[in-house]
Amino acid sequence: MMKIIRVFPRRTNATPDDDLVRFDVPGWFDIEPDEVHVSVTFDWDKERGEWLAEQWRRVAPVYIGGPAYNDPGDEFTPGLYLKKGYVFTSRGCPNHCWFCVVPKREGGIRELEIKDGWNLLDSNLLACSDQHIKAVFAMLKRQNHAIHLTGGLEAARLKEWHVEEMAQIKPHVAFFAYDTPHDYEPLLDASKLLKRANLISQTNHSMRCYVLIGWKNDTIENAEKRLQSVLDLGFMPMAMLYNAGAEQSAVKVWRRFQREWASPIIVGSKMKTLDTGKE
Repeated sequence: MMKIIRVFPRRTNATPDDDLVRFDVPGWFDIEPDEVHVSVTFDWDKERGEWLAEQWRRVAPVYIGGPAYNDPGDEFTPGLYLKKGYVFTSRGCPNHCWFCVVPKREGGIRELEIKDGWNLLDSNLLACSDQHIKAVFAMLKRQNHAIHLTGGLEAARLKEWHVEEMAQIKPHVAFFAYDTPHDYEPLLDASKLLKRANLISQTNHSMRCYVLIGWKNDTIENAEKRLQSVLDLGFMPMAMLYNAGAEQSAVKVWRRFQREWASPIIVGSKMKTLDTGKE
């Protein structure tokens, strides 16, 4: 089997943690790999990633790539560039949202071979075929871990049978998205389905929602209204800052606001009594 050292510019919760993972230059007595792969997720890490690639070239052939280099992603290999348990079963998205790089980088939806995992990262699972979605839920039911649906579920595509499947796996967290004004009505309909399945209740706050804030002409007041409207539907919102403007003072204000609405503890304190009437 080929021995591949994977080098990362920074450690995150999703970074693999096996013996062939590195975050710095080669050690004096490091192993001799067949190849070195430098994986860069964020644009701001490209400079360090390229520097690390140069340091490792004396050890073995080096390849550098990752989302920061618009890598479209091929078949997913568990544990290679993401920690065991994190999994993609599809790539891409058929939507063409103005703020999202996924369709440009990965193209339309592509269904992959389904590998076992419990933290699903697909950008738009519900855009896949019914057959694929059912197979993914069957895989998730086999896992002996809490299920995380962190890639994001598109509320406009949510169907009753999807919710029935979710109720069986009882996800620890599942994320939806409220990115533009037209996302609100589908999110409202989704909340009704989820309440009927007891996935949203006074004691169940596992349904969460990414809320895009800070785009051009957005205001703190309008962003807070959107976040509160998501909270009122029973979702736990997580603010995602898109653009804080050019002025440093504006950047600080938006970042402070984003941190406030990205903390489950702080957001939880804002929750009102939830109407779980099952219509």
